[in-house]
Order: sequence, then C-alpha cells, then structure tokens
Amino acid sequence: MAEDSCNGNLNHEAAKKAAHASGFGEERLAELRGLLGKADGDALRIVGVGAGAWGSVFIAMLQDAYGALRDSVQMRIWRRGGKEVDKPTAEHLFEVINAREDVLRRLICKCAYLKYVEARLGDRTLYADEILRDGFCLNMIDTPLCPLKVVTNLQEAVWDADIVVNALPSTEIRPVFQQIGRYWRERRTMPVIISLAKGVEAVLQPVPHIITPTQMIVDTTGVAAENVLYLGGPNIAAEVYNREYANARICGSEKWRKALAHFLRQPHFVVWDNSDLTTHEVMGGLKNVYAIGAGMVGALTNESATSKAVYFAHCTSEMIYITHLLAEQPERLAGPLLADTYVTLLKGRNAWYGEKLAKGELKIEMGDSISGKGMIQGVSAVEAFHELLRQPSLSVMHPELNKPVAPVELCPILRALYKILIQRNSPPGAILQALRDENMYDPRHRIEMDKVYIPQLLCGEKEIPLKKVPNPGAKILDPISGG
Repeated sequence: MAEDSCNGNLNHEAAKKAAHASGFGEERLAELRGLLGKADGDALRIVGVGAGAWGSVFIAMLQDAYGALRDSVQMRIWRRGGKEVDKPTAEHLFEVINAREDVLRRLICKCAYLKYVEARLGDRTLYADEILRDGFCLNMIDTPLCPLKVVTNLQEAVWDADIVVNALPSTEIRPVFQQIGRYWRERRTMPVIISLAKGVEAVLQPVPHIITPTQMIVDTTGVAAENVLYLGGPNIAAEVYNREYANARICGSEKWRKALAHFLRQPHFVVWDNSDLTTHEVMGGLKNVYAIGAGMVGALTNESATSKAVYFAHCTSEMIYITHLLAEQPERLAGPLLADTYVTLLKGRNAWYGEKLAKGELKIEMGDSISGKGMIQGVSAVEAFHELLRQPSLSVMHPELNKPVAPVELCPILRALYKILIQRNSPPGAILQALRDENMYDPRHRIEMDKVYIPQLLCGEKEIPLKKVPNPGAKILDPISGG
C-alpha cells in the first residue's frame, strides 16, 4: 500500500507509465537518437539551461513523457545555486503542498516533507535549486511539477549534452553561453540547441543591427547556426503543464526541426515546424514589448474591451511593420504568431507587470526582476528596439511628410513605452495618448508599408548598403510628438 501511495496516485507518474506501456515516444526517441548518431547503450542527454517557469515546465514535460525510458534518454536542468526562498514564499509553498494529496504523499515518501514544515516555521531556509529537485519552480509555486534532476555546476550540466534547451532571459544568454562555449572547445561534435528565449540586443557599431537569442548563442559558442533553433508559441507555462491544449512552432534548419517537432509533440502540446526563424524570434521579443502596454491599457480603462481592441489593432500593426524592416519575406502575423501575441497580451507576466505599474502596485524603480515572476523581458526589449529604430542611418521615407525619418517615428506605441519605462519622464497614462491622438490614421496603412526591408538590421558585422523600398501610395499613422 505504501508503494501505491508513493507512486500510483501521482497524476503525472500515472500518465507517464501509461504512455510507456503503450509504447508512446519510443519511435520518436529512436528517430532523434539516430539523427544524432547515438550508439546503443549511450543515453541521449538533454539539458535545460535556466529554470524559470517555462524552462522548468519544458524539461518537466519531457521528463513526464520520456522519463521511463531512462536507458535511452536522460534529462537534467541547470540553475544557479544559492537563491534563497523567503519566508512568505515558504509559507505559501507549504499551503500548496498540503492542498495536493499526490504531492503531499510524494514528499512524505521521500522523507522531504519535514523540511517544508521547518521552513514554514522559520526554522530552516529553503533554496530554489533544492525545491526544484522536489518539483517546485520558484517563479511558479502554485503549479507543482514532477521531481527534476537539478545541477548547479554549469560545466557538469552541459559538457556532454546532446541537446541543450536555453531558457535563460535574453539579458543573461551572452555571459552564460560564453562560459559554455569554453567548456565545449574540445568537443568533436557540437550539440543541438533549442532556444525558448524571447528578447533582443541592439548593437549600434559598426552598423546598427539587432541580435536575437539564437544569434547570441552562435556568436558565443561557435555552434553552427543550423544547430540552433527557436521554439515559441501561445503558451502560459502553468496551463501547459496542467495539460491545457497548446501549440508551438520550432523554427530553424530542416535538418533538425522536423525530427525535434516530432519528438516534442504530445497529445496536449502540438509542435509544428517552420523555416522562418527570423520572424518568429523577432515576434517573440516584440510581443513582450507590447504586452506591457496592454496591461497598462487594461488597468487604465477598467478592462474596457473596446480600448483593449483599439490597442490590439495598433500594436499588431507596429509589430508587423517592425518585422518587415528586419526580414525580406517575413511570415504573416497569423496562426501561432498571432496567438502567441494574444495570449501574452492577455495573461503573460509582461502584461501583469504593465497592469501593476498602471495601478501603482509596482514602481519602475523596483527593476525588471520581480520576485515570484522572474525577469520581465519586455523592458529590455523596449529599450533595444527603440535604440535600434531611432538611428538616422536607418531612415525610411515618410509617405505623408515626404522626407526621411527614423523608423521609430512610425511606431507611436513603442515611443510611448520608451518614455514610460526607460526615460521615466511620462506616467503610465501616457500610453492612452498614443491611442487617442485624433490625427491618427487607420493602422491598416502602416501594415501596407511592407516593402521597407533594411538588410543591415540583421547582418551582424557586415555592412550592407541600405535597401529601402517604401510603398509610395501608403498612408501612415501620424506619430505622437516628442523624442
């Protein structure tokens, strides 16, 4: 009976066993192992780097699906050690544990329950890596996961990895993957990397250009670009782990993406593959920018559906316009791309952050790393996109004024967010002015300006002559005044 209590009553354990019994995943795993050249007896090693909500859920989902095949695949996750769990969080964690019989039984059977009792009483300090081993992500306490193998030594975690899942905030990718690149110098073959990160860097020298997370990884590790892919979609981490139906796309080289899409797909989590990495990765960063504004608009208008719809129309037109600056033939903002934008504006942490700012419950001076939520990626992305698009050298022809202007002049919401979040010289209410300017034109006109591709924006170190072909017949929204 004790064994049944420890193992048989756990929802995810039961699902995993049932899947294994029916042969679920074995064919997919064999396909991926063959593509990676894994010999019999040599387990496929999958490593998560970064243990925020989505990164932890992603590895936990793989653990649930394939963990029973431990001779063929092994999974672990890296996070920095030493992060303390404060007493209020420990108290709440104790409540979560006691509210879930399956979790309570599991911890008692592992003789791990007592430490949570002591932490609740203030007699013991818990650490983020410690609770992750028991299946609790610090940024998502209310959603218990399966237990994970957690490694706090980065070199130990990644040195022999076959597949690395990057779940770091974009602001942390460069320093962490520089270290990883040093560990991989002696490797004969490089791993495949799946990046979940959403964010960008703006670089102004030698020419203004943008660097996406996959490019940061290529630059710092020397891994071939074809081995680095991006996965994104309309996913709220806790809901996906609770088996709400979701979908995503894995984007990158055909060599890997189809087999990885097949491997990652689950009945409740459908993964498609796509070659257009640029559009999906840039949109992944842009949606966080405009989600902050969505949270502000909702709070400032008492969740007015009309106001939020107006905002949605304008912000998506800016996103499309910016994407057309960066990619010559970008995929249209439709399907999973539009759904990813929608769900982030609706319920993501960036929208939550904008809402709290507008209500005065958070202050910008508190920074963009929030306890219980993690990094608010949209803040750094606002600065990066604004700094890039304000450069005079990237100017496009303003069809109304018939003179060159910096691209940011055609993005009034982005400019308003920059004033609020980065310059800090405007209140959150200024976002409404970006919507209510009586001189604004139909956002459709901005979308029609789709021939404004500027090759140097993603060219890296190579200086390429500007190729600007604005649509002379298109009208444009009049930008809000100011710098």
